[in-house]
Amino acid sequence: MAEYYLAVDIGASSGRHILGHLEDGRIVLEEVYRFENGMEKKDGHLCWNLPRLFHEIKEGLKACRAAGKIPKSMGIDTWAVDYVLLDGEDRILGNTYGYRDGRTKGMDKEVYKIIPEDALYARTGIQKQMFNTIYQLMAVKTQEPENMEKAEWLLMLPDYFHFLLTGNKLSEYTNATSTQLVSPETKQWDYELIERLGYKPSVFRPLHMPGTVVGPFSKEVEEEVGFTCEVVMPATHDTASAVISVPALTDDCLYISSGTWSLMGIENDRAICSPESRERNFTNEGGYEYRFRYLKNIMGLWMIQSVRHELGDKYSFAQLCDMAEAESDFPSRVDVNDDAFLAPDNMTEAIKAYCRKHGWREPETTGQIAAVIYQSLAESYAETVREIEALTGRTFPAINIVGGGSNAAYLNQLTADKSGRCVYAGPGEATAIGNLAVQMLKDGKFEGLAQVRACIYDSFGVKKYEAR
Repeated sequence: MAEYYLAVDIGASSGRHILGHLEDGRIVLEEVYRFENGMEKKDGHLCWNLPRLFHEIKEGLKACRAAGKIPKSMGIDTWAVDYVLLDGEDRILGNTYGYRDGRTKGMDKEVYKIIPEDALYARTGIQKQMFNTIYQLMAVKTQEPENMEKAEWLLMLPDYFHFLLTGNKLSEYTNATSTQLVSPETKQWDYELIERLGYKPSVFRPLHMPGTVVGPFSKEVEEEVGFTCEVVMPATHDTASAVISVPALTDDCLYISSGTWSLMGIENDRAICSPESRERNFTNEGGYEYRFRYLKNIMGLWMIQSVRHELGDKYSFAQLCDMAEAESDFPSRVDVNDDAFLAPDNMTEAIKAYCRKHGWREPETTGQIAAVIYQSLAESYAETVREIEALTGRTFPAINIVGGGSNAAYLNQLTADKSGRCVYAGPGEATAIGNLAVQMLKDGKFEGLAQVRACIYDSFGVKKYEAR
């Protein structure tokens, strides 16, 4: 009988339940459930609907039972930085804001009154992004101080869902690092920094590594879904899970975890917190076994996803790639990391407005819009390669793209061409595979990360793109 493990991988636009098992030495995946996700407007803010997401998590568990494939263990990963504050009766205080909400505007200045930006980076190694938890909590402190005062726990979203499943509150390391409140030296919360900022130190509980057992389902959840299993912390930050499953990752290979965001970088055994690193906006996020994911956040496929939605989803991503390729000579480019593209009312109009403002030819057709996005993304990747090489003094002849974006053949070829590097693409379900890998490692199915990565390569392979 196969032993099944379940990865619940929840992204900003969709979630999925993926079962994995070993068969003839290879990992076999089966998607059993999928659901839509997205921020919703509430009280004029962009928020997450957590009751609906937890309902979907349980519906996916019921789908496992209906398929007769009860997992031995399961774990949940999501995007980073978003959190809940719980009171003494485990009720959520305030709204569960999404990271694209605008309430953090100006909160960086409030933080820097207490600790200068360069000192904060030297202390945490985390790049400045206005949605980082450190700025979100400053918004709570200044706009909703009563919620900060009433709070007894802070849980990142995957930790909160694990709590709802088990009744146990544990905080996981990789996602916690995205808050900009964790020390790269101690690998625990920086309590001195937290106190200086006027946040409540007691709500930040000790951090645990991927592979930690949270516990079995509560009786209530067990009765509802029809079974129980062990909940095991994966690397709950989806990018940390994705990087675990990069099959070609060696000392001379870069990775891009490509989805709504593109996270591009290397794996390091130490944090790089230099002024040059801060100026280039690189980050040192926590990884499996205390590795550091030294990377840059790039806007990623969010732009093309938004344009597709604005067109009523009538084109597939493959069709949009084909349309972009047909307009490959279109000259205009945008800075994909410009704040104008973070949460515009209309992405198509934001791209056109950027081109007008910067003297570029304004794209008119869908193909031209897509060409601007893909060409600009590939150029951003190429520039990031150069930056990483300059910051580390090392050379990286290869890039392994994983995640949903690894299926975009046109973008993969553009990346190879513009970077002059060999590009390996795959696997597409990298985050779920990394989630499953941690559970299998915890269960003794593999001896270590190198063995898991070799198995992932054998199981899923990669497609190679040479620079032309």
